[in-house]
Amino acid sequence: MKLNLNLKPYFKYLFIPAIVLLVAGGVAGFLTKQWTVLYLSLIFIGETLFILWLIYLFVTHRKFWHRRSTQAGTNALISTLSLIIILGLINFLVVRYTQPIDLSENQLYTLSPQSQELVKKLDQPLKIWLFEKDPHPNDKKLLDNYRRYNSNFSYEYVDPSVKLSIAKEFDVKNIGEVHFEYKNKKQLVQNLIEFNQKQPLSETKITNAIEKIQRNYTPSVYLLQGHGELSLSPQEGSLSQAIDALKEKGFKIEPLNISQTSIIPKDADAIILASPKSELFPQELTLLEQYSEQGGNLLLMIDPNTEPKLESLLKDWGVELDPRIVIDASGRGEALGFGPATIVITNYGDHPITKELKERYSIYPLTRPIGTFQKEDIEAVSLVVTDERMWGESNLESPEIIFDPETDIAGPFDIGVALKRTIKPKDNQDKFLEAKMVIFGNSTFATDGWFNEQFNEDVFLNSVQWLVNQTEDALSIRPKERENRRISLTPLKASIIAWMALLIMPILGLGMAGFVWWKRR
Repeated sequence: MKLNLNLKPYFKYLFIPAIVLLVAGGVAGFLTKQWTVLYLSLIFIGETLFILWLIYLFVTHRKFWHRRSTQAGTNALISTLSLIIILGLINFLVVRYTQPIDLSENQLYTLSPQSQELVKKLDQPLKIWLFEKDPHPNDKKLLDNYRRYNSNFSYEYVDPSVKLSIAKEFDVKNIGEVHFEYKNKKQLVQNLIEFNQKQPLSETKITNAIEKIQRNYTPSVYLLQGHGELSLSPQEGSLSQAIDALKEKGFKIEPLNISQTSIIPKDADAIILASPKSELFPQELTLLEQYSEQGGNLLLMIDPNTEPKLESLLKDWGVELDPRIVIDASGRGEALGFGPATIVITNYGDHPITKELKERYSIYPLTRPIGTFQKEDIEAVSLVVTDERMWGESNLESPEIIFDPETDIAGPFDIGVALKRTIKPKDNQDKFLEAKMVIFGNSTFATDGWFNEQFNEDVFLNSVQWLVNQTEDALSIRPKERENRRISLTPLKASIIAWMALLIMPILGLGMAGFVWWKRR
């Protein structure tokens, strides 16, 4: 290759403009995050000049390139440049594609499907005001996750001691308060400082608040009492966790004893009957039937070994309660530490309540099958479905529980069903009402201790929400809170670990190294 002798002295300096152009184009692109034609052209010209400089060195210093030291140095240079290029590409991808990858349990750093759907559907600006002096980085990451899905979502940190007018507008009483503003509504959501301790922002509370502030009314849900139903106050086997979850979503929850009031409140969007131990009075059953016939909604959770005498109501809906108890022979429950009468479900029907659950777990301790038969104007859809390895057992007193085809029923069958019917009122022939019912052969899944197991919470809350909603949109999975993974150690165990790390293991390492050195001598 011949080079112009007049230009030859200048070729050895080509690496200077090459490096300048490469750095200029690369730095400008990374800082502005906009890889324009100008920046890419600078990089391309710089690469071209650098290649020409390498060719010049190769042509004019052939002996130099054949030296062993030169080859070793070249290999080192190529390896270094390759590493720099790889790191540059990785940084480019990180800057260009900012969506993080969440590898944590329960996807704690990714918004739940319900949170994503709620934010995506915001058609009006919603702003969060955080009255706090020192924002926590994790709280800002959570809020940025929400904002990523819709530009109508925004937030602002405010020092209440500086911006007094804004604090007065929201009637801020304490530092750490979090307020929502949507249209002409303002709502206190959370206090980040409780009992003089800093509390993190909660996705559950934020998502519930978004849903609540958009609602134009407060749904009223009544829980029937007076027949040994599950307790509403916090205690073992109560519904207190489920009730608290409904209240956080903006529901009005009230007890209802029909035998005392003799009426069902007009604002009752749904009535829950949770595991009655005794029979309902005929007058109470008549009121429930009338409520249902007028478009009322019912959630029934009827445990096995109870007979609340609901036959007339259930027959009107095409439902039958099977007296048997479901047994799981798959071993799935036993692998999770439960017995064969605790059913672990992964099969769900195609219904808004369970459509998003797919293969996720929900758990039902001691449940009964739910049967349905065809009724005119009633649509029944399976919610919770057993598989073929489960059966309904009629004899639990036997020392060995085995399937008996003569007295037991084989799976699959339902242990949860959703029903809907259209009603034509007698006084208005042009207007149709819609009544709904959800029935489970178990109530324990919604009680304290079991409510937060796997996706039991979603099954219960989705059921109540479907009953009071007027739409048939699929109901999504709710946020999961971070579990406490801290290890509690006694002072003795903590001391042992400290001595192992600081003294014993280093001495063992030095001893082994000394022994190997002595053997090699």
